[in-house]
Amino acid sequence: MKTLVSPSLLSANFLDLRSEVEMINQSEADWLHMDIMDGVFVPNISFGFPVLEAVAKVCKKPLDVHFMIAHPEEYIELTAKTGAMMMNVHYEACTHLHRTIQQIHAAGMKAGVTLNPSTPVCVLEDIICDVDMVLLMSVNPGFGGQKFIENTIKKVERLRKLIKESHSNALIEVDGGVQAETAPRLAKAGVNVLVSGSYVFKSTDPISTIHALKELKQPED
Repeated sequence: MKTLVSPSLLSANFLDLRSEVEMINQSEADWLHMDIMDGVFVPNISFGFPVLEAVAKVCKKPLDVHFMIAHPEEYIELTAKTGAMMMNVHYEACTHLHRTIQQIHAAGMKAGVTLNPSTPVCVLEDIICDVDMVLLMSVNPGFGGQKFIENTIKKVERLRKLIKESHSNALIEVDGGVQAETAPRLAKAGVNVLVSGSYVFKSTDPISTIHALKELKQPED
């Protein structure tokens, strides 16, 4: 199985966003990753629903929306109205995570759960069969271009083991520091979806960079 690629819009040129989205449309990217930050849950503010709605109108790829915000459950219906495919919420931001996952599904979207670098995968034991994807942050959330946290490789392996033992269908996604050196190692460890920002959008040939990521294969079970 080939790796899915979800380039992160956070690293795009916001003065020429339409062209950046058209590049994604023409590429082999599977999804477009959208990082929404509120300056409360993470120490940065990115963009909100006006940008999400505008991109949704021109992007031909499914939108993989990652909420790095407090109280993401308050925005489920609004996110669904944009046509987003995946709504990804942080474990650390949801007091009633199971209810939030149910509400995301009821709104017609796939539900993802994100874990910060310091949060162990074992916290998902009782919900792993209810989620469509788990996103492991391989940097501390809030800023692009950070250095990859090496422990992520072992964390992916632990998550893959949990998914297999639980007979879950959840995909594994990794976001942060995904580039030429780390991407093959992540794919080998069992990552299904690679989120890549600067490595793709700052590339001299982003379409070829996306193609190279697509060629990475995961291990057979």
